[in-house]
Amino acid sequence: MAFMVKSMVGGQLKNLTGGLGGEEKGEGEKSDAAAQGMTREEFEEYESQLLEEKMERDATFAQKKAERATLRTHLRDKYRLPKSEMDENQIQVAGGEVELPRELAKMIELDNVEEAEKDSLMGQLSNIQNLDLDSLKGKAQATLEDFKQTAEKCCVM
Repeated sequence: MAFMVKSMVGGQLKNLTGGLGGEEKGEGEKSDAAAQGMTREEFEEYESQLLEEKMERDATFAQKKAERATLRTHLRDKYRLPKSEMDENQIQVAGGEVELPRELAKMIELDNVEEAEKDSLMGQLSNIQNLDLDSLKGKAQATLEDFKQTAEKCCVM
């Protein structure tokens, strides 16, 4: 209701005062270029540079997001977690093949080496508490030598 009264009275009031007051169209029509002290060509070039910079930032941001998604995918594969479609989409948006940064690739490689060591027989034995590998190795060699001596005695008889 207030809107209707304002529009009816406001329009008639402007006609009555002749449009004097708050609005001056003469200087309000200046373009953005003139307001910033540039010619139209300079302003268009400035806007194109801003657009290029924004596109570069967006591309870099998308690349970083894809690298993080690739890292998450590697970790999900390593720990056998369910895959995320969001990560796969981010990788595809960045162009499909995304390489990890060197630092992250080194970290993953070190983790893989440590996993391989832990999965080996000696790695499993070293995880057992109160186990002296040197004494175990010595006992194994002594037993092997005993077997050799016993085998030699059997052949001589």
